[in-house]
Order: sequence, then C-alpha cells, then structure tokens
Amino acid sequence: MPALLSSPFVTPILLLFGSNVFMTAAWYWHLRFKEVPLWSVILVSWGLAFIEYCLAVPANRYGSAVYGAAQLKTIQEVVTLLVFAGFSWLYLKEPLGWNHGVGFTLVAAGAFFIFHKW
Repeated sequence: MPALLSSPFVTPILLLFGSNVFMTAAWYWHLRFKEVPLWSVILVSWGLAFIEYCLAVPANRYGSAVYGAAQLKTIQEVVTLLVFAGFSWLYLKEPLGWNHGVGFTLVAAGAFFIFHKW
C-alpha cells in the first residue's frame, strides 16, 4: 500500500468515507423500494449499520492519535455531507441546488475554524 494511504492522517479519513457509504445506504437505500416491508428494511439497515460501525470505530481509534475529538467529528460531518450529496444525486436521482452548495460551503467554513491554529 502506498505510504500516503497508510498515513495516520489519511487512514481515518478513508475509513470514515467507507463507514459513511454504509451508513448512508443503511438510512436511505429503501427510499427507492417503498414496497419492501418496514421490518425487512430495518433488518437490512441493521446489517449495513454493523459494517458502518466496523469502519467508524477504528477510524476514530486510529484518528485519535493525530486528531482531536472535535477534529474527528468535523471530518466525519464533512465526509457525511459529501457522501450524502453523491448518494442523493446518483442513487436517489435528486438534484443538488445552489442552496445545498451554500450550506456545504458554510460547513466547510466551520471546518476551517476547527482545524485552524489560532
């Protein structure tokens, strides 16, 4: 594996991307399949959420060696928005508007303040 991918700074971010793909799927995949009984949706979603936890917990454990808790949470929120935007657009076929761009920009500004050394 290239050194960059095994970096203690990058590995948690990659794991958080993976975990967010599974969590977004767990929460929203069923919106295209409203005929599936709710109990089935819950069981499938639990399975997806288990995989999400198997990625998120190590991401936070490994990430805590180089990031503070607020930084880890900020990374997770930014990753969540990126993954959700892609999922919403590609899978759910929902358009992204200018207001989404403004909201994401404000979150990015918040991330700047969390990571900037004052």
